[in-house]
Amino acid sequence: MQTRVEEDLLGALPRSAGVYLFRDERGDVLYVGKAKSLRSRVRSYFQRGDGRFGAAQLVERIADVEVIVTRNEAEALHLEQNLVKRHRPPFNIRLRDDKSFPYIAVTLTDEYPRIMFTRERHRPGTVYFGPYANAKKVRETLDVLNRVFRFRPCEGPRPGRHSGIPCLDFHIDRCFAPCIGAISKEDYGEIVEGVIGFLSGDSQSIQRELEQRMREAAADERFEEAARYRNRLFSIKHLSERQAADRRAVGSVDVIGVALGGDRAAVQVFPLRDGKMIDRYGFHLENVSGEDEQGVLEAFAIEYYGAAPSIPPQVLVPPGVTDTGVLAEFLSARRGARVDVRSPSRGEKRRLVDLAGENARLALESDTVLREEKRARRVAALEELREVLNLESLPIRIECFDVSNIQGSSIVASMVVFKDGRPKNAHYRTFAIRGLEGQDDVGAMREAITRRFARARRGDPDESFGATPNLVVVDGGKGQLAAARAAMEELDLPRVAVIALAKREEEVFVPGIPAPIVLGRTSPALQLLQHIRDEAHRVALRYHRRKRNTKSMETIFETLPGVGPARRRAILRHFGSVERFLEASQEELEGVPGLPQKTARALYAQLHKAGPS
Repeated sequence: MQTRVEEDLLGALPRSAGVYLFRDERGDVLYVGKAKSLRSRVRSYFQRGDGRFGAAQLVERIADVEVIVTRNEAEALHLEQNLVKRHRPPFNIRLRDDKSFPYIAVTLTDEYPRIMFTRERHRPGTVYFGPYANAKKVRETLDVLNRVFRFRPCEGPRPGRHSGIPCLDFHIDRCFAPCIGAISKEDYGEIVEGVIGFLSGDSQSIQRELEQRMREAAADERFEEAARYRNRLFSIKHLSERQAADRRAVGSVDVIGVALGGDRAAVQVFPLRDGKMIDRYGFHLENVSGEDEQGVLEAFAIEYYGAAPSIPPQVLVPPGVTDTGVLAEFLSARRGARVDVRSPSRGEKRRLVDLAGENARLALESDTVLREEKRARRVAALEELREVLNLESLPIRIECFDVSNIQGSSIVASMVVFKDGRPKNAHYRTFAIRGLEGQDDVGAMREAITRRFARARRGDPDESFGATPNLVVVDGGKGQLAAARAAMEELDLPRVAVIALAKREEEVFVPGIPAPIVLGRTSPALQLLQHIRDEAHRVALRYHRRKRNTKSMETIFETLPGVGPARRRAILRHFGSVERFLEASQEELEGVPGLPQKTARALYAQLHKAGPS
């Protein structure tokens, strides 16, 4: 196999344990791996006998090899974890969506703590519960807990709104309204302790308390209040029942099941704490072709336990994983205490491992069927588009443009890209429209199309602008379509099909055809066009809101006495955001470096006179 890596370089590699990095000609990391012997492991990639799927594509792109020697394989696993997190190499095994895990956070440093959904896990003074695999389940749990405990759902370190009026949650019995002093700090603290207790696994005491309050309310003939306590009790019991697989003899363990299929794998984790199964986490991994259970499990452990807030004293793995020493050392170092990693051969623990493996196999089969159905629907949608639009080829790359503004202010446009019927987020672009007055969506569309294809004509190195689409979709009717065509014709571009999709009747306008094309509501082609159009609208609206908010923030500062550009930067640097600045007390304003106390007092008076917006 011919490669750009010199044979002399491969022969000079050390035989010791360590980590290797494959880089392309630009220096970007393609793959990070660990090895007991760096020389033999790296050389294996360049041998003809290496038949792993994807190995040829990887080797073709390797321009340089970098190695880091470690004292042992466990140390190499730690280093591999850090390097994978830093570089996110495209050829490494990874969780499908590559997102951080969701947690439930309790902000104990706030005067009235929040209980909230988050994907962060770095704030001091905050207690985290998780990670969870399903964000929807986390939000459902928070909704149930809010109905039972009625903690404040508002954002920010301080409760309430600037107006001082309690929000709707107070009136529908979903919040005790600490913002108006309807509950003391001590009583609110007890609520937070109850939430922490439940999330830590203590549901019995909460159920007993709710039962007692329900009986007391019923005895006093406060039947509506008794019904509310009953509903909260049912909610807590339902939430607890999802965690009720009781196996006390097993103790606190994580049970892991793995299923492999082609270039994908499914992993199921059953976390048991004090014998109780508290949840079930499911994950899908990509780029696993040619790997065995051992390699997939180690790659998963790097990702999963690298983000986990706690690790149990024992981890049970599938029977095919025989060498668990390196993984045990890695997890023990992460936990700060010994972690036993083993594959049980009999008893309840073996049954749990088999159950996790069976769930992983079912998840992989289900995912395979779902992916194939989606792929077939995408192909059908592209084939239908080619037919109804009379295109020369399949519209593999589709670009859609949308304009967003309010009465001609903060005009922006978006460009979203779909490739093979799927979003290509890395190629999304936005445009701030300049030089237009008033409401001129057609002129804005023409400017966006002109700027996009002018960059293509100049040979822009940005791949998003350098690639030529098979189909351009504009959001709107005949006016927007004519503007897009005129802009493209002026630039003398290669032939690119362009259509318009009107929102009201979902009509497709095609150049040269007077009447619009109307596709059936269940048509895969129409649903794909709607998906692309809605995505372009979402991106444009998000960018417009950001521009509008920035403008409003600048307007706020312009109306404040004694605040120029330097003091504006000092205020934002000190508070971090305009919202936090508007919430600040007079004492906090006086503490801003570089802001005179007299000016701080004047600012506070002005803000509270006019009322922050």
